[in-house]
Amino acid sequence: MTDQISPPQPGIPQSGQHQAGRPARGLRLPDGWTVAAALIGIVVLAPLTSVLWIALNPTENIWPHLMATVLPRYLVATLGLMGGVAVLSVLFGTGAAWLVTMYRFPGARFLGQGLLWPLAIPAYVGAYALVDFFDYSGALQVALRAMTGWQSAADYWFPEIRSPGAAAVVLAAALYPYVYLLARAAFREQSGGQYEVARALGAGPWAVFWRVGLPLARPAIATGVALAMMETVADFGTVAHFGVQTLTTGIFTTWLTAGNAGGAAQIALVSMTLILLLLGLERAGRRGARFHGSARQARPIAPQRLRGWRAGLALVFCALPFAIGFVLPVAVMLAHALAKPEAWLSRDLGRALVNTLLVAGTAALVTVGAALVLVYGVRLAGRGLPRRVLPLTALGYAAPGAVLALGLLVPLAGLDHRLADAVLAVTGHDPGLLLTGTSAAIVLAYLVRFFGIAQGAVDSAFTRISPNLPLAARALGRSPGAVLRDIYLPMMRGSVATALLIVFVDGVKELPATLLLRPFNFNTLSTRVYELASLERIGEAAPAALVVMAVGLVAVVLMGRGDGTAGRT
Repeated sequence: MTDQISPPQPGIPQSGQHQAGRPARGLRLPDGWTVAAALIGIVVLAPLTSVLWIALNPTENIWPHLMATVLPRYLVATLGLMGGVAVLSVLFGTGAAWLVTMYRFPGARFLGQGLLWPLAIPAYVGAYALVDFFDYSGALQVALRAMTGWQSAADYWFPEIRSPGAAAVVLAAALYPYVYLLARAAFREQSGGQYEVARALGAGPWAVFWRVGLPLARPAIATGVALAMMETVADFGTVAHFGVQTLTTGIFTTWLTAGNAGGAAQIALVSMTLILLLLGLERAGRRGARFHGSARQARPIAPQRLRGWRAGLALVFCALPFAIGFVLPVAVMLAHALAKPEAWLSRDLGRALVNTLLVAGTAALVTVGAALVLVYGVRLAGRGLPRRVLPLTALGYAAPGAVLALGLLVPLAGLDHRLADAVLAVTGHDPGLLLTGTSAAIVLAYLVRFFGIAQGAVDSAFTRISPNLPLAARALGRSPGAVLRDIYLPMMRGSVATALLIVFVDGVKELPATLLLRPFNFNTLSTRVYELASLERIGEAAPAALVVMAVGLVAVVLMGRGDGTAGRT
């Protein structure tokens, strides 16, 4: 809409004039929505800026020492783990997506959905289950010794379980669904006609996949692999249990054990650089590989039926990652929970459940609410700085939880001490730590960590609503707040509910940030699982692990039902 220009009126200042206390024309002050959006953007970006500042201005510069000693080892271990996870995720995620999309075989319909379920299992829970089952004292080796008469480990060979290779397997089993989900969607969006033409020209099953299906799905696969590798960099619970020293464990060691926040921030900066490189490579891959379908309606893919050994091989290939990523963790934790039913009655479990619901629920409401305000404020502001800042607010999701905790805890601790000194000077009473001594720091970390998820869901929901509706409401005199409340929110409540659910579930599973920021004697379900499993008390950790997995599974099943093509094989 354009401003109406009225003719000059006596007594009304014209161009170049302004009344006292009123801004001149062209110097319009930002409205409340724009200011709120800017403040939210500052809060979201502040921890990353804080990490950068601490790294460049350390109180004790140990960068030369890090470079000469531990940093190369951390970096090599992280890169090796990323490479292993990438290869396994591509192999099982892409292969399983191709098989359940292009072929019919026993179990294909169930596996089409079931292959997503490992997303509900935190990788650290999978690590505890794998070690518990395959270790020397685990069920498998105990059964082997009982059947064969072997007396000790010297009588037979068994792969080393606490190793980087096993850590890569566990992480890939938890993260391959990123590749599977995106690759399956890419395969289903392709036209069945092109595959029929390829077969008519004599291409076999492998040639059809390698020359037709894979090149067209490559951008989606690259995105899934980038997500899996970013989560690998961010992981702490899994690598700590397997004894793999990565950049994330280096942050914990340098900060908590050595007491050097500057050195930890410098390691965090290396971790963030890796993640930014992954984001750049992923976007470059998408930019360099664009494919367009025909304007006519594409012919759907007609899955071919497999029989005999081929059907059995396809079933085994798809069932293997599902078994490692979902069946094994659930079965191990369920067996321990049934063996120790009294663990369900623990008061500590109840307190951890209440704490989890409190911080994850609050974080979900605050995060999605802030995303609504930010996206709406940017839309009202139009072009300019707010719109340029909007994509940057998604960087928090790419930052490991340990990095965000470091970026939050140091400045929050300084702010806490200043607030406490001010209150003490005025009232004579020391209030203690107001932010870092409460769960508010955890909620703030979740806000920054998962803001990109909420912002993406809200932004896409706004774009699906015709701009004519809010324009008509504004023309009828409705305020921006009324337009958001009465026009936008009723039409996007599904997307808002989905964003709330995903942020809540991710908050329930988050471990590194919660470990570093929780108040004294404050446990969530994830930290309770970590503490007890670290002490080899799997039986007591099992109930909390099962609750975490159940919450995640609800979200994954709802997400799968939202996929309109979900069960079609």
